[in-house]
Amino acid sequence: MTGAPLAFFALEGSRDLGLRIAGELGAEPAQHEERNFEDGEHKTRPLENVRGRDVFVLHQLDGEPGASVNDKLCRLLFFLGALRDASADRVTAVIPYLVYARKDRKTKTRDPLTSRYLAQIIEAVGTDRVVTMDVHNLAAFQNAFRCRTDHLLARPLFVRHFAPLLAEGPVSVVSPDVGGAKRAEAFRTALGTATGAEVAGAFIDKKRSSGVVSGDTLVGAVEGRAAIILDDMISTGTTLARAARVCRAQARPASWPPPRTGSSRLRQRSCCRMPRWIRWWSRTPSRRAAWRCRGPARKW
Repeated sequence: MTGAPLAFFALEGSRDLGLRIAGELGAEPAQHEERNFEDGEHKTRPLENVRGRDVFVLHQLDGEPGASVNDKLCRLLFFLGALRDASADRVTAVIPYLVYARKDRKTKTRDPLTSRYLAQIIEAVGTDRVVTMDVHNLAAFQNAFRCRTDHLLARPLFVRHFAPLLAEGPVSVVSPDVGGAKRAEAFRTALGTATGAEVAGAFIDKKRSSGVVSGDTLVGAVEGRAAIILDDMISTGTTLARAARVCRAQARPASWPPPRTGSSRLRQRSCCRMPRWIRWWSRTPSRRAAWRCRGPARKW
């Protein structure tokens, strides 16, 4: 490598995050051009000389209105290839959210391995290194790429954020499915180590088949505790909302709230089950009041 300064690019859609990162570096993002053609195609190229330089490209690949996951991925690939053709010494792709990481193994016949396909096309345009954060399956990520990779963790930030909660009462870290149990256990251990307090753990036995989610068995301790539900991918939030309902249902005593059906008179009769002669005796308001003051309902 030469002694040329590094170059940091932030593509469209990642500009705000890029400015914050560049501020920490004490520099400004390098200039580049992104042009959209009338037929939907686009062109992206650096406007600065990158020959012999160490180049970092930041791009968030989460879909948003007007820019799908595929649009952002294609734009990133073309720009990485343009940097390599412009004689950059080393090209590093900084992808905070790595897309197409859900399918890292075959769970059904003829299933695709999209995480491996993604690695192959990123490497094909000449990428030297990939930096990402909290991938869905770390082992699959490390095995899919042949170029160098760096995997960053947000766990220390979460530990720093949630540590004050332990001063308010007991806490339990919950994984919304069995697949994330190791991730939740690592966070639970780190949180307990940082605070010196006991942190419980739990997970929910969730099953997904053909897009249908089932299973609501919770294993672990959540009753009387603040539940921290930890997951790595949130698309619609359905899994987290479902996990929250299961945690609340398990933490609530079975007799609360009491069932309330029918009119108040029917509820009183079904609970007290007064014999007919008692009902005849309590026809007057004063006697009915005297009966109510006798204490809790009893069975005859």
